[in-house]
Amino acid sequence: MAQGTRNRIVVGVDGSEESLEALRLGRRLADLLGCRIEAVTVWEYPALLATPFPTTEWSPRVEAERALAEAVEAAFAEDGVPQDLSQSTVAGQSARVLIEASRGAEMLVVGNRGRGGFAGLLLGSVSTAVAAHAYCPVLIARPHRD
Repeated sequence: MAQGTRNRIVVGVDGSEESLEALRLGRRLADLLGCRIEAVTVWEYPALLATPFPTTEWSPRVEAERALAEAVEAAFAEDGVPQDLSQSTVAGQSARVLIEASRGAEMLVVGNRGRGGFAGLLLGSVSTAVAAHAYCPVLIARPHRD
């Protein structure tokens, strides 16, 4: 992540519809402000694995990279992927990583809900934490509802 570069908009991506909308909004804002866009996906090692010696070559990092690539493709299917889009997958706790990524950014864009938790809540735990602690303005995106 290119921290300290003021001409960027950071977007938290987890593959949810809300994060796809965050990517789309981030792109529109980046175009308007003359910024580049940085898509960040956070991954963690599972607390407990089913077996002490996994029998497959599954990797949470590889899974996160795949999910980010799919989300970028889905979000920009109509208009094409921005040429100045940077993508990163970072190990850690989602809110902490995104808060740190917000240092020096013009804006941080996240979805109002992610993949976890209680669907009835207005804001998820990550969007609540980054709204309270980010180093830059935060835009919380919601998918369009017709």
